[in-house]
Amino acid sequence: MSLFTGSGVAIVTPFNQDGSVNFSRLSELVDWQINNKTDAILICGTTGEPSTMNDAEHLECIKTAVEATKGRVPVIAGTGSNDTAHGISLSKKAQQLGADGLLQVTPYYNKTSQRGLVAHFGAIANSVDIPIILYNVPSRTGMAIAPETTSELSKIDNIIAIKEASGNIGSIMNMLALTQGDIDLYSGNDDQIVPLLGIGSKGVISVVANMLPEETHNIVELYMQGKHKESLALQLRMLNLINNLFTETNPIPIKKAMNLMGLEVGPCRLPLYEMEPTKVKLLRDAMLSYNIEVKN
Repeated sequence: MSLFTGSGVAIVTPFNQDGSVNFSRLSELVDWQINNKTDAILICGTTGEPSTMNDAEHLECIKTAVEATKGRVPVIAGTGSNDTAHGISLSKKAQQLGADGLLQVTPYYNKTSQRGLVAHFGAIANSVDIPIILYNVPSRTGMAIAPETTSELSKIDNIIAIKEASGNIGSIMNMLALTQGDIDLYSGNDDQIVPLLGIGSKGVISVVANMLPEETHNIVELYMQGKHKESLALQLRMLNLINNLFTETNPIPIKKAMNLMGLEVGPCRLPLYEMEPTKVKLLRDAMLSYNIEVKN
């Protein structure tokens, strides 16, 4: 039931200057991504700022991505919530809109126990028929999915993968040992694409792919072809740029970078704010060093 192999872009949500969603631009970005070798579209993940959207906007973004993709690559919808009932509602509607899979983040703020995670993710999984990718990002949510919990959840038929953004390779290795191939792994950190490919991941759900879709795809493709040195060389060449995309909270830097490229994705919504000028300069320098044309 693998959803994809390669680079799935955690696509930004373009906003107009008044803060409204620019749906026509979102369609154009989806098309541009697919034409530049992106292997999956992840809509309304963290990078897409769904926590500042109402449900109507959230679902319209999913609908827009599905329609723009036209079946060319899978569309994975972020429908996670710290309210299980709300997560179920969004997930059911995303399936009805044609999403191929769902991304489910660990409940944030109110958190829960590991037993609670099993109950929460299990309830959402049992409410839909499409595949689910768990999302382990403790820096955002305040809690991690323990390897033993992932192993338990992997027994649910449509929980098929986990996006790992913990950065904890040891914990990921323990998870892989416990699940014994029953769950796919995707890197959730752009600076760890090759390291996680080395332990069997299927690819990456990527932020940097918003601006470098083909290059991010190529890192995975080369590795899968056995060209490990070439894949690593691409990862290392991209590293300074990746580091500069995380000097402030994602997606502040990636939207700034895309705007500098002329990709016109607009501002972030509050409480995310404009990037500090000194960090903008470092980001611009990193882009120029990578031979990215800066238009603005």
